[in-house]
Amino acid sequence: MCGKLAGKVVVVTGGGTGIGLGIARSCASEGAAVVIAQLRAAVAEEAAAGLRAEGARALGLGCDVRHREEVRALIDEAARRLGPVDVLINNAALTGTTAAPRPFLEESDEHWREVIEVNLNGAFICTQEAARHMVARGAGGSIVNISSVAQYAAQEHAAPYCAAKAALDGLTKTAAIELAPHGIRVNAVAPGDIDTAASHSVVADAASHGASGRFFRVTPLGRRGSPEEVGAVVAFLASDQAAFVTGATWLVDGGFLSY
Repeated sequence: MCGKLAGKVVVVTGGGTGIGLGIARSCASEGAAVVIAQLRAAVAEEAAAGLRAEGARALGLGCDVRHREEVRALIDEAARRLGPVDVLINNAALTGTTAAPRPFLEESDEHWREVIEVNLNGAFICTQEAARHMVARGAGGSIVNISSVAQYAAQEHAAPYCAAKAALDGLTKTAAIELAPHGIRVNAVAPGDIDTAASHSVVADAASHGASGRFFRVTPLGRRGSPEEVGAVVAFLASDQAAFVTGATWLVDGGFLSY
């Protein structure tokens, strides 16, 4: 199989559904062998089976990104079964209705920690473990963090989510400068309004939880994006075509933040 990721092994956390699955499909279409990691192993394997049916090399594995030993086992198993990991996509996150949005004054310590643990700490653990693997291999690599327009624009009832995504920008830049001597590039992609099961009714869901709706933006391109459109940009950043791109966040938002 040819493509800009031919011969590379790509790990996509949260790759079994939504944006993550779109990313996995895009990477597979560009020739990568793809490891789909998901909290629920059955979901990961179902998605991987779908990619294999389309001719891709794909593996589904269960992994809770909050736990370092599981992440380390994920990287080791991916390398054992498909080859050394060249690319990590940090996509696993609590988002949309799964993030259980709530008003700021009703935010609890427990919920705050839960969102931060998955959306920020999980990305840190995965980045560190993948980078250690890449450094030991000595062939460089690429890491792409899936952020959100929420790292720039606040959203009602989403304090921990917005905080985690804003912090992910700092993690991306810091990792980029420290890993550059090892030939490892670290970038981020910030999707806007993407049509997934988790966000399909985001406006109605926000209103049902008491959000005012005054701060929703209109996407200038006049439609919602698709997971595969995010995946196409991720695949480019993961590839050698983006060899001089690191420490950057690319917007995939249909103009959402243009005004």
